[in-house]
Amino acid sequence: PPERKRFYQNVSISQGEGGFEINLDHRKLKTPQARLFTVPSEALAIAVATEWDSQKDTIKFYTMHLTTLCNTALDNPTQRNKMQLIRAAVKFLETDTVCYRVEEPTALAELQKNEWDPVVAWAEKRYNVAIGSSTSILGPNIPASTKETFVSHLASYNMWALQGIEYVITQLKSLILSMGLIDRHITVEKAVLLSRLEEEYQIQRWGSVEWAHDYDLCELRARAAAGTLFVHLCSESSTVKHKLLQD
Repeated sequence: PPERKRFYQNVSISQGEGGFEINLDHRKLKTPQARLFTVPSEALAIAVATEWDSQKDTIKFYTMHLTTLCNTALDNPTQRNKMQLIRAAVKFLETDTVCYRVEEPTALAELQKNEWDPVVAWAEKRYNVAIGSSTSILGPNIPASTKETFVSHLASYNMWALQGIEYVITQLKSLILSMGLIDRHITVEKAVLLSRLEEEYQIQRWGSVEWAHDYDLCELRARAAAGTLFVHLCSESSTVKHKLLQD
């Protein structure tokens, strides 16, 4: 949506029957489908409230990734159930960025091997699965048992967290990188770098478009970080110790 003039002075949170709500002055925040904006954890409510409080003269909705994710979780515009979300996430394995390799140029092929192989090896060991890689346009042949293992793992997350996981996967174009990020095996910066490996290689070789490269990089980092934070805040306890808030 387009930017809108900031119409509120103060942002606060309060606990309601269904969870934690966001207050803009004396108004309750609502979703695009007019549902009461209610989130399952106090920590997530604080993070969303911070996004709204950080807006200056105008509300830049495109910078409010946590708010957007909450709206998606509450409104569920695609009307998918939990298993449909899980299957959609696991389907990314078939086109996972780190599984598609080149043979030429040799320098890029070597870079992919050196940078991507360790994270694939980590995932294979972490989840006890076979993944592999391929230089074929058809991609690697992912075993059915690998897909089912990831289905079982993702089933341990709630619906809110799954929305965040799918969001991260779509940003990085990789289930493997996303799980490495969510499992705290790699940092946001590392995950984004690995997801853009070929692009970064081309930039180092041919140069970048002034400002555009840095903007895209920062945006992708922001979205990946927000999605990962969203997953963790939706997976943890619904309350935060008040001492931490005071600190």
